[in-house]
Amino acid sequence: MMTEKETVTEKIITDAMANPSPAKSMGDPGITPLSPSHTQNDTDQVPSGPSFVVVVAIDFGTTSSGYAYAFTKEPECIHTMRRWEGGDPGVSNQKTPTTILLTPDRKFHSFGYAARDFYHDLDPSESKHWLYLEKFKMKLHTTANLSIDTDLHAANGKRVKALDIFAYALAFFKEQALKELSDQTGGEFDNNDVRWVITVPAIWKMPAKQFMREAAYKSGLVPRENPEQLIIALEPEAASIYCRKLRLHQMVDLGTQTTQNGFSPTENVGSGMTQAKEHVRRNRQSRTFLVENVIGELWSELEEGDRYVVVDCGGGTVDLTVHQIRLPEGHLKELYKASGGPYGSIGIDYEFEKLLCRIFGQDFIDQFKIKRPAAWVDLMIAFESRKRAAAPDRTNPLNINLPFSFIDYYKKFRGHSVEHALRKSNVDFVKWSSQGMLRMSPDAMNSLFKPTIDHIIQHLTELFDKPEVSDIKFLFLVGGFAESTLLQQAVQNMLQGRSRIIIPHDVGLTILKGAVLFGLDPSVIKVRRSPLTYGVGVLNRFVEGKHPPEKLLVKDGTRWCTDVFDTFIAADQSVALGEMVKRSYTPAKPSQQVIVIHVYCSEKESAGFISEPGVRKCGTLRLDVSGTESTAPRREIQTLMQFGDTEIRAMAVDVSTGRTVKMKWSLKKLSVF
Repeated sequence: MMTEKETVTEKIITDAMANPSPAKSMGDPGITPLSPSHTQNDTDQVPSGPSFVVVVAIDFGTTSSGYAYAFTKEPECIHTMRRWEGGDPGVSNQKTPTTILLTPDRKFHSFGYAARDFYHDLDPSESKHWLYLEKFKMKLHTTANLSIDTDLHAANGKRVKALDIFAYALAFFKEQALKELSDQTGGEFDNNDVRWVITVPAIWKMPAKQFMREAAYKSGLVPRENPEQLIIALEPEAASIYCRKLRLHQMVDLGTQTTQNGFSPTENVGSGMTQAKEHVRRNRQSRTFLVENVIGELWSELEEGDRYVVVDCGGGTVDLTVHQIRLPEGHLKELYKASGGPYGSIGIDYEFEKLLCRIFGQDFIDQFKIKRPAAWVDLMIAFESRKRAAAPDRTNPLNINLPFSFIDYYKKFRGHSVEHALRKSNVDFVKWSSQGMLRMSPDAMNSLFKPTIDHIIQHLTELFDKPEVSDIKFLFLVGGFAESTLLQQAVQNMLQGRSRIIIPHDVGLTILKGAVLFGLDPSVIKVRRSPLTYGVGVLNRFVEGKHPPEKLLVKDGTRWCTDVFDTFIAADQSVALGEMVKRSYTPAKPSQQVIVIHVYCSEKESAGFISEPGVRKCGTLRLDVSGTESTAPRREIQTLMQFGDTEIRAMAVDVSTGRTVKMKWSLKKLSVF
């Protein structure tokens, strides 16, 4: 802790946002520092909260979602959700599609398979009035100016508030999980006894995580006054936690020459996964996974300091996280900040849509999606099932059913047949079948995967070139897209034996089960990397020759440099779980009634001024000190920021009265940057 004498620099927190000199346009005099300090605390602030009876994790995915739970008295038993009604032949329905259906008057109707099947069965004249949404999670990652007013577009083109859709979805999972828990315990289960965990990509910025938290509050999943009841889990971290428990019979090792589980992974890159899927199918009736309270055989090979990469390949994003093992407890340390991008499997769907536009015309596809939204959904479902059959060694064509309404509407729109369009397009690798199907050659299907897989391989290559990511022992490939043998082969070719590639058998449920384990023990990840630089806007004494002239502010005869970014923590800095930065301030004027502190963040490791490009306000601390007196010569206001968790926490404390406020994130004007 630094002494008051050591902190001779004069700073004033400004209540200011306008450029280039916020303080000039604001009358609030702000506060000056007393004693900046930095303390570490690995345990006191860990979000353990009250004791819960059960942990329920929701894997809210781009393409599919589900939940799982474990009772705190039986942490070794992870129960996955009940079998979903509906489903596609040959596709595991341990999760349900992330699809939602609202009635024409915008009321929640159904979610998942139920929503998809009901929408499919609607008459075309009716379906255009219903609001059907799918793959909407990516909106939180791709929207440039995310806010609580952000809209989504339904299949019929109508707009609906994103916050409402996410809240409806979480309310659905809450109802499903509580009903199952009530049935299992023989009485109505109290939501207060549940610790909820929601998974999000590690590359999401704080605004997107906070948006998900706001949706949880709106849905009634947890009350706003009890935020500790909800934990935001990072998807690759959850996968990492589960992979620690893997036994040899629960995984496919693509990086060894030996036979495991009766098959040799080197015979064919997909043979191991095929048998793994069969293993999952045989055991699908059992929804309880036993997670032994031991370290798996694979993990026992790791020594202090060993490094491994988790590559989470989902529907929307691909997340890469580098962890290092810490013994003797086996805690995990994040070695390199999470990276990745929007390279999930829906990129293949976009490539298929581009192919259809090439054959039938962009204008027709745009019109068809609006005029026949349910038929468009059917077409993409047909493509999804054939997409899963793509493989490096496939030789026979893949047939994709075209809905009759597609064939009929195209004839009316263009005046000639679908078959004529295919001949005219000169797309040789897609043929027309008289049974009403598009016949795609294996090479044509594989080419749809190439742009997305190339993005992933490029990112992996760049990651492995970094000095922090040398000597990687294992690469865990998880997420639904990890089932793709095309992706598996590409990763193998890129690594060239530099690291062993491990794929859990139930690869689509790895994150979900890991999220339950994380909810049972949130302290398992001990050290993370700060994804952003965080700080506050201040005034410093103006120094000629050092500070820019345009930043000069004269207040009550004193010359200040305005807009200075006062850093609390820098991007990519290692932070321990619960690590806290604490600063003490005093009001610049004793008569000040409200103290406002704005928190800023930036992707840059250092920022000189809050007006620099890329610096954004991300939250506000507003402390009302009216009606209270302080006997101290200077009133002390402590500002605390806690790092190392999946979410940043900040608070301000009036030391003389104990009055405390927590930071409110800027949800009115959220920015994802």
